[in-house]
Parts: sequence; C-alpha cells; structure tokens
Amino acid sequence: MLAKQGIIKSDELSSILEGLKEIREELSSGTFPFDLSFEDIHMNIEKRLTEKIGPVGGKIHTGRSRNDQVALDMHLYMKREIILLDSSLLNLQEALLEIAEENLNVIIPGYTHLQRAQPVLLSHHFLAYFWMITRDRERLKGVYKHTDLMPLGAGAIAGTGFPIDQQSVAEKLGFNNLYENSIDAISDRDYIIEFLSFTSILMMHLSRLCEELVLWSSAEFNFIELDDAYTTGSSMMPQKKNPDVAELIRAKTGRVYGNLLSILTVMKALPLSYNKDMQEDKEGLFDTIDTLKLLLPLLTEMLLSMTFNRKRLSKAVDDDYLCATDLADYLVKRGLPFRDSHHIVGSMIAHCIENNVRLSEIDPERRSSFHPVLADDISGLLDPLKVIEARSSYGGTAPSAVKEQLKKAHQDIARHNLLEY
Repeated sequence: MLAKQGIIKSDELSSILEGLKEIREELSSGTFPFDLSFEDIHMNIEKRLTEKIGPVGGKIHTGRSRNDQVALDMHLYMKREIILLDSSLLNLQEALLEIAEENLNVIIPGYTHLQRAQPVLLSHHFLAYFWMITRDRERLKGVYKHTDLMPLGAGAIAGTGFPIDQQSVAEKLGFNNLYENSIDAISDRDYIIEFLSFTSILMMHLSRLCEELVLWSSAEFNFIELDDAYTTGSSMMPQKKNPDVAELIRAKTGRVYGNLLSILTVMKALPLSYNKDMQEDKEGLFDTIDTLKLLLPLLTEMLLSMTFNRKRLSKAVDDDYLCATDLADYLVKRGLPFRDSHHIVGSMIAHCIENNVRLSEIDPERRSSFHPVLADDISGLLDPLKVIEARSSYGGTAPSAVKEQLKKAHQDIARHNLLEY
C-alpha cells in the first residue's frame, strides 16, 4: 500500500518484501534472534529487517504506531479464535442433537426446585441446552461483527498525515469495516469485553449442564454413567468414580467470570485514548480462550461417551405424583377454577402420603369424596406417556412437538456459522 500510494519507492518495496520473507522463515524455524531490549515483536522485526536490508527497513513503520499495530494484532487474533470457537460450539450442538435423537422415546422426571415436577422426554431436556448454545453462537456472531473493524491507520491517536489507503489494506487483511474515529480505534476494548461477556454466559450454560452430569451420575440419581476416561477413582475409597472433568468445567466458570470482571475494572476510568493499563486486556483474554479450547472438546466427547441407565429412568418416572398437574387440568376441563382444582389434587396427594398409597390406588368412592367427577376412570391421566403426549403446545415435550423441534434444530444449526464470513 505504501508503494502503491507513492510513499515508498518500488525498489524499496522489493527490498523490504525480500527481507520480511526471510524473517518469516526465521520465525517459522525458530531461529529468529529475539532481543528483549527491543520491548515488543514489532520493534524486533523492524530491527532485524534493518540488519538485513539497511536503513530502508525503518520505512515499514511509516504512517503507523505501535498503538494501532497492537490493536490490529488483537483484532486479527480474535477473528481467528472466534471462528475456531464457533466450530467447537457447532460440534457440541451436534453432540446434543445426537443424544436427543437417540433417546427420543426415553422419559425422565422433569424438575423444578430440584423436586420432581412433571415427566418430560430426555431428548426435550437436552434440546434445552442446544438452544442455549444457539443463543451463545448468536452472541458470538455479534462479537465477531464488532471485532471485524480495522484500526490500522489510526496511528498513535490522531491518524496520519501520509496519503494512506486504509480500505485497500482492510480488504487485504480480510476486514469488512474501518473504525470511523482514530481515537476510538486506539482505545476500543469493547470487542474484548463483549467476548468475555459472551464466554461468561457460555460458561454459565456449560456449568449448569455439568452440574446435572454430576448429579445424574451420583448413586442417588444413577441416571447416567460417565466413561472412565472422564472420571477418577478415590485414593482411599475403592468404590468411588468421581466426575472430575464435569466438576472442573463447572469450576472454570469462576475463572472466566474473573477475567471479565478484571477487564471491566481496568477500563472503567481510563481517559482517552491509549493508556498502558490496556495491555492488561491480554492475559485474561488468552486465558479464557485457552480454557475454552481445552474444555469444549472434552465436554463434547464426554457427552457422546456417557450411557443412560434406562431401567433407573423408567423407575424414576413410575411415580404418578408427576401426573398431578394433569389431574388438576382434568378438573378445570370439567368447569372448576384452576385454583380450586389445585387445592383438591393437593388434598389427594396429602391423603396418599398419609396412607402411603399412589394416586392410582385410591378407590373411586374415596376419590369422589374429593370431587364427584373423580369417581370416573382417571387411569389415563396418571400415565406419564399420555401426560407427555398431551404437552403438544409449541416448544412442549410431546413427541410430536420434540420432533418438530429437532427438525428446526437441524435447520438452524448452521445458520450462525462464522465460517461463512
């Protein structure tokens, strides 16, 4: 660009390019002679280029500042890492879909307040995490948009007096947009803060999933068994199989949260434009990216290798208290206000607990004492499968609704693919 704009001569361009090619080879082979006295990578390269081709090597810095160079480096690095991260999230979504499709007819207890609430399909439960990750990928797409701004040309703060062509440089470097303001270009860390905000929400979702894996793999639940590759034994108790990977992913959430809070605190009172405080943006960012690059493949593989204890799941839903809401709805359909029907069924549950019986074991005469219409055959209302089939509203757990959800998930899964950028 400098040569095209007449800022450097064509023979100077040739010399600079040859020198830079040699330096690239040195960097690739690990033979580049780094000198810490030159402070950063840019000054090291400029010094090495000057050693190779003479004073003309110093012309590569024409119209540039380390301020806009470092900002450019961060934007380029972030664009690459965002695309790689999106690919890992896509793999996780595909794993969740695979689990949902393989367990379409498996019923589990649904929980609220960690208390059994209503029966749901296992596939419906895992699809909830699929849609969480979909929203995460949508957020990541927004982060990419704000990362896809080229700061080069902003100089130290005010731009440059040389007749540079920033648009052509942006096109060569793969940027779709330029910063509209040179001060903003130098001082902007919003895209890093947005990324760390995105990762904090993502980690919250992954932590919730891992919390359930920890619970479900316990003897108290015994819904799943995690593969040995993702668990450890106890140094003292030979029967133990500890869900260490799930626990560590859950724990890493605090680390990622901390990195977000750190950069927010660094930036909260900085005057425009550049301040040395801003170099603190990197450690937490790199740590977060390294953390996600490590744990996302592990989580995906762990999910695909776990097995479900279908016998235990079947026993867990063999509890007609899970169907109590349908019994209340039945009374509503017979004309009762829901609040009254809720009270009536609550009284029936209390009777069952007191007498250690199930709802289905109350004889018709006793049921009629709670309300006359309950003398009718209510066995269909206390069947978990029928309860599930009745939940056919949009987004519900009925098999028909879940199949539609799966269809939409397949259509939606690649819609936010950042590889298209």
